[in-house]
Amino acid sequence: MVNPTKNRIFGKDAVWLLFIAVVAVLPLVPGFADNSFRMHVFILILLYASMAQAWNILGGYCGQVSFGHSVFFGIGAYGAAMALVTYGTAPWPGILIGMAAAGLVAVVISYPCFKLSGHYFAIATFAIVEIFFRMFQVWDWIGGAIGLDYPVIEEGLWNLVWYSKTGYYYFALILFVIVFGVVRWLEGHRFGYYMKAVREGQETAESLGVNSAMVKLTAMAISAVLTALCGVFFVQYNLRVDPSMVISLDMAMKFVLITILGGAGTLLGPLAGAAVLIPLQEYTRAFWGGLGGGIDLIIFGLIIILMVIKQPAGIVGIFQGIRQRIAKARGKGGAEIGTP
Repeated sequence: MVNPTKNRIFGKDAVWLLFIAVVAVLPLVPGFADNSFRMHVFILILLYASMAQAWNILGGYCGQVSFGHSVFFGIGAYGAAMALVTYGTAPWPGILIGMAAAGLVAVVISYPCFKLSGHYFAIATFAIVEIFFRMFQVWDWIGGAIGLDYPVIEEGLWNLVWYSKTGYYYFALILFVIVFGVVRWLEGHRFGYYMKAVREGQETAESLGVNSAMVKLTAMAISAVLTALCGVFFVQYNLRVDPSMVISLDMAMKFVLITILGGAGTLLGPLAGAAVLIPLQEYTRAFWGGLGGGIDLIIFGLIIILMVIKQPAGIVGIFQGIRQRIAKARGKGGAEIGTP
């Protein structure tokens, strides 16, 4: 006979167990990443996985494909930067203000946009990115197109600045745990089921009593706040910010493409996508930089095309298919053994 407990562990619980195993290993990375470039790659993997997971709340679980998350990313980055550069304080007040502002802006701009659906909604979010990009370029209070450069400041937790990769790595790891922890909690919460219901069919969800407008606005606000938190790390790591670094269509596309590559609407999808894209991006720049810019994007574009054609569910979908085949084989084996 087939043991249902084993099937459950081999099935849905396997994803959660795998995630716990990954998190348990991550604190040990600085011990074997013996050079700063390798540490840099690991830091970016954690950052972009967190960014993609924040987008995944809205785009993956709720089914609302947005290309406007670089706006919230930039608001969080500028909040922390202005606290340090403009007002000479620690970044903490700016972080809180930036996250709150990102959530508020998300609700304000999303309310009219959610009246649109499908590709019309996606196009509207493209326009929002361009509007905010141009506005930040001419806004003297935040440095305009030149941006803000950090002064030489004391390193440590108070300023969230370190002059070694190890400090930033653990900062990125904490960010990673926070964002993925929130998403994991949402998966098992009633609101998570509401988001999936809206994704599968808004009219059907509303017929069952789900307030789809409120669900989408709440998902957007949560996603924006976490995205702003990722922007805080980005500016603290780079020690400068300007509009082209954070509020650009290039950055907006990375939120979407990493998630799609890994597997939208899954817990491990953003991490899988970042684990492929970031090493590809950084190592092609290091080894093939003399060929000109954009080689990594060409390769990544080809990977995305192949993935969409062969496996639209992404990297996680590939492993889910393998797991299903193994489970099917185990089921057949159990049936044969149990047959008199």
